[in-house]
Amino acid sequence: MESTDDSNSQPVSKPQLIYRCKRCRRIVASEESIVPHERGKGGQCFKWRKRSGHNIGDEQKEPTPCSSVFVEPLKWMQPVQEGHVEEKLQCIGCKARLGSFNWAGMQCNCGAWVNPAFQLHKNRIDECYM
Repeated sequence: MESTDDSNSQPVSKPQLIYRCKRCRRIVASEESIVPHERGKGGQCFKWRKRSGHNIGDEQKEPTPCSSVFVEPLKWMQPVQEGHVEEKLQCIGCKARLGSFNWAGMQCNCGAWVNPAFQLHKNRIDECYM
């Protein structure tokens, strides 16, 4: 009779999410470095919307997905290592602009305020699984 004991088999690990520069494919972040944030209230959180007198209740659309991911400060972020307070983030491989950072924080397009903010634009990076 064959044993079906799986105690000797290794656990199946799920693939790890990584982010790569779209231009040169260099790995720029991983799932562990992502800083999660709670969704804000969308467009009604932005100053221009508040000042325009636009009725906030008029828009009952589905919320748009976040256009950026926020990460912890990483070693490849040269301006951070140099002590800058805010600056654009460039890929260390090909110098493509991937996002920006600000120690005082930034607002995501979903309306949430992230502080400090190290923002990578999703249209400049690829999500891959390893």
